[in-house]
Order: sequence, then C-alpha cells, then structure tokens
Amino acid sequence: MSDLASRITKPDEAVQEEQQPDGKDAAPEGRVDGAIEEQQPEGKDAAPEGRVDVAIEEQQLEGKDAAPEGQVDGAIEELGGSGLQEPEWDVEVSLSDLQNNEATPFHSATQWQDMGLSEDLLKGLLALKFLKPSKVQGKSLPLMLSDPPRNMMAQSQSGTGKTAAFVTAILSRVDFSNPEQPQALALAPSRELARQIEGVIIAIGRFIKPLKVAAAIPGALPRDQPVRSAVIVGTPGTVMDIIRRRQLDVSQLRVLVLDEADNMLDQQGMGDQCLRVKNMLPKSVQILLFSATFPDKVGAYAMKFAPNAHSLKLQRNELTVKGISQMFIDCADDNIKYDVLCKLYGLMTIGQSVIFVRTRDSANEIQRRMVADGHKVSALHAAFDGNERDELLAKFRQGENKVLITTNVLARGIDVSTVSMVINYDIPMKGRGDTEPDAETYLHRIGRTGRFGRVGVSISFVYDKKSFDALSSIANTYGIDLVRLDTEDWDEAEERVKEVIKKNRAQAAYAPSATDNAAKAPSATNNAAKAPSATDNTAKAS
Repeated sequence: MSDLASRITKPDEAVQEEQQPDGKDAAPEGRVDGAIEEQQPEGKDAAPEGRVDVAIEEQQLEGKDAAPEGQVDGAIEELGGSGLQEPEWDVEVSLSDLQNNEATPFHSATQWQDMGLSEDLLKGLLALKFLKPSKVQGKSLPLMLSDPPRNMMAQSQSGTGKTAAFVTAILSRVDFSNPEQPQALALAPSRELARQIEGVIIAIGRFIKPLKVAAAIPGALPRDQPVRSAVIVGTPGTVMDIIRRRQLDVSQLRVLVLDEADNMLDQQGMGDQCLRVKNMLPKSVQILLFSATFPDKVGAYAMKFAPNAHSLKLQRNELTVKGISQMFIDCADDNIKYDVLCKLYGLMTIGQSVIFVRTRDSANEIQRRMVADGHKVSALHAAFDGNERDELLAKFRQGENKVLITTNVLARGIDVSTVSMVINYDIPMKGRGDTEPDAETYLHRIGRTGRFGRVGVSISFVYDKKSFDALSSIANTYGIDLVRLDTEDWDEAEERVKEVIKKNRAQAAYAPSATDNAAKAPSATNNAAKAPSATDNTAKAS
C-alpha cells in the first residue's frame, strides 16, 4: 500500500485543483461490469439480420468500460494544409491555462471568422455563446476543414469543446442543397452519447435550413423506411444493421466521426462493427477520431483505421485537468462503503452527483437500499429499455434527479455541467476477472464533473488491498496527488468537499457547455430563433 501512501496529500496541504481525467480503456473479455455493457450499450455484433445491435450489446454488456469526451490540445504532429499555421515542428501546448483563469477559460487567438465557416453556422455558434473557438477547436478545425479532406486523430481533455469541434466540421462538409441525402455519420459507444451529439448538432445548426438529423439507435428508426437525413448519429451495431438492410444509403457519405474512438476500436465486437461500417463507406470518406485517451496499442490501430491522419496528442502528464479535487475514503470493509455513501448524501445534493458501480445488480441494490433509507436517487444502466434510459437521463439533465447511480454506460462523453461530484463506489478494473486497474475509465468517470473550466470533486472508495493497490496504480500513472478524507472527523471532511462544490456552482454562469445550450436552444426548424450576427463580439466565451 506504500504506492498510494506516497501519493496522498493531507487535507490541509491539498491544492484544491486536482486533476481530472478523461480516458478509457479496453474491455476485458468477460467482464461483469457495466463496462462493455455500458459503453457499448448500443453496439452490436455482426449481424443476425435485423437485430444486429442488440446482439453485441448483450454479449458485451457486462464486459467493458465506457467512454470520454472533449479535451484539449497537446502536440500537433502534423499541421500541413491548415491554412492557419504550418510549423515544421511539433507544437506542445500545456492544458493548465485552460482552467486557471475564470475570465478566459478557453482563451484563443483564433476567431471563428478566420475559419471560412458559413454565416448560418457562425450564427449558431455565437447563439450558443461560443465567442471564440477553444484551443482544441482552434487547432483541430483548420486541419479538419482543409482541402483535400484529410483524416484526423484528435486527443483532448474532457469538457474543452471536442464535440462542438467535430460537429462544426460535420456541418461545414455537408451540402445542404441535398438535405435528405446522407452525407455525414457520427458513431458513439452508447445511445446516451449518440442522443447528446444529436442535440449538439441541432443546436449549432439551428440556423441552417434545412437541417435534417437522424438518430440510428435501437428503436428510433422505423424499420425498412429509408433514412432521409443529411447527418446520422448512432451506435455501431444499429448503423451496420440499417446499412445492410439498405435503409441507409452511404454512397455519398463524406465524413465519418468516431467519438470515444479508443473505446470503440478496442472493444471486442464493437471494434469489429466500426471496421465493418467503415468498409461499407466510400474510400474517399474523411475519418475523424476523437477521444481523451489513446493507449499505445489502440493508437497504433487507430492510425491504420484512419491512415495518413493529422494527429493532435497530449502528453501523459496533461491528461488530467487541475479542476477536480480527487479524494478517497478508506472504508473498513465492503459493507461500510454503503454507510459512508449515505453520509455523503447531503453533499451529493448540493449540486448533482454520479455514483459509479461495477455491475448493474450493484446499481439496482444500492438504489433500492438508499430509497428505503429515505434518499432520492435513480439508477441507469444498459439493462433498462431505451426509452426509459432516455427519460432517466433527461430528468437528470433537468435537475429532477440529483443523484444518479450508474455503471460505465455513462463514464464517457456525457455532459451535465451541474455535476459537482463523482463517486467511484467501485474502483474501475479491467482484464479477465477484473485483475487490472482501469486508469482510462477512471479518467473518464471523474471527467463527468469539473467541466468547461469549472471545478469538481471525485471521491473513490477503497476497502481492501486490491482496491487500495488499484487506486495507487491509477494515481501513479497520472501523477495524481490524492487527498484522504478522514471519516473520524466528518465535519472537516464535509467542509472540504462543500468548499469545492460551492465553487462549482458559482462558476456555472460563466461557462455554459454546448450540451447545456443545446437543451435551451430552439429546434433547427424554429424560424423565430434570433441569433447575434457573426461579428457580434458581445457573446460570452463558452
């Protein structure tokens, strides 16, 4: 246990800003955790004709981890053809400045107007209060929009505008004079993330007429009816299914995006599906891969999946953001974890909180016990019906539910900016028999808080040598200085956590996320929507 001990910071020495990760890992083969279940909830296997996507979801269902999200820029290995900058050397950009200054959380010298975007697209971005591109947007968009189109593999931290970056690229590539012809396809590892991306596309493209977006997830498309939308967002299994059934014409597809690309490409079953989908598309399609983490083995395969790609990378010590105070509690045994969780309930409801557990059964059991003890909590995992999952997440976004218990189905990409606390009830593990710490999933999980320049808290429970050693390994991997919360003095522990959470709430007004604004934005067909002009400099930075 000495490794973790060496990474522990006493509460009075802790720097409020700890790091925050967003990464993820591959999936062990028969893992019983929401991992695959979750992250790949809607992925699926090869095709039994018709129900391709339920196949793998159930198979892998309990075997893997889930997904990440936006990040920032690190080393730009290749910048040729950007039209913005053409250095002949790698450019290393530190991420620390992204969240240190509340006044300019994503300061960039680049303007949207420098990128050759359409007036309607500029209006959409400014209406969502994106005055300037964030650093990842400023670095990646000139590369993605250069001609001739070239593939992209982009790594960036959670909560820095990654989704808006590839959505802007998609909307720039589509020919809207042919709005019913499928031209862009975005794949995500879960229905929740696919729905979220769909909402961001509609919000940013709200002034583009006509904009048609379809969700290719289980139960969303009428069977055997052709898809008549320019942009499709879905999970790999469902997309593969509708292409095979000739519901989706991919003959004129221009762009393929994989969000949480490392997760999907590394996952048994889902990786096969992604490759099959790619092989069904025109050879000329532009491939854009986004993730917070690209482990070496996945990164090598990703470069083959997207050959000759521009590459934006982060150094390992930049994978975490200093906006999340990362803490842990040493519980006497597994049973005590539940008692500690209930003691934390009052802190969880100051903002909103996500509790990550290993299995669906654990999620159900903890919810049952907490409700019986008088606490209001909800559970969400891949065993729920699709519509039920949509409704549960919508209620959580709207603040009707303040505490959500889930598996890794929500570990990647999900953006709810009011989440101020993440609890790792179970330390994420991978490998046959859950023998190996899953550092990437840890990053993605805690990346559900501290988003868009805000601060947040993550608390991990350890109770035996295995969980202690696993957290120690994760801390050493990313250089995290963990703060130990002393359960002998709950008043002090609560004060420390409350201090961070209140800062998160105070910051909520200055840094709206694309998803926040997507929820408030009028639909793409709302002609009454008003937008600032493309030159309106009064909009706030996102």
